[in-house]
Amino acid sequence: MHVAFALFADAANLSQEGKLNILGVFDALQVGTLPALHPRATLVVHLKGSPADVGNHRVSLAWLSPGGNELWSSEGELGIAAPPPGVVEMDFPLVAHLDLPLDVAGGYLMRVGLDGQTCAEVPIQVRPAANATAAPTPVWMS
Repeated sequence: MHVAFALFADAANLSQEGKLNILGVFDALQVGTLPALHPRATLVVHLKGSPADVGNHRVSLAWLSPGGNELWSSEGELGIAAPPPGVVEMDFPLVAHLDLPLDVAGGYLMRVGLDGQTCAEVPIQVRPAANATAAPTPVWMS
């Protein structure tokens, strides 16, 4: 099994016919202040496989900050059933709706793993708005 493509978008879904619809592909975010949370980003990973891939597979996601720190991770299982006779290639679109924590400006990375091996990395560049400043640091008074 391999990744045909992986990307971030504003939205994605599968039609009744099984077609993958993707809207608003992006690789950069502009935020008013940092830290921030980008709500409901859609990660799309399009896997392609063959009948040899029948069985259960572990899929993992890890969101990494510009410094390489893991901000969050998640794992799940992908079960692949045997295809009808004569099918030699299968599509497995994965669509995940995610909230992305952004602590500083710079290059973030979504690492996608399959069965313990990294199979894709999706970068996003985060930039503060031109007139943005960092969120104020709370001051504690006693």
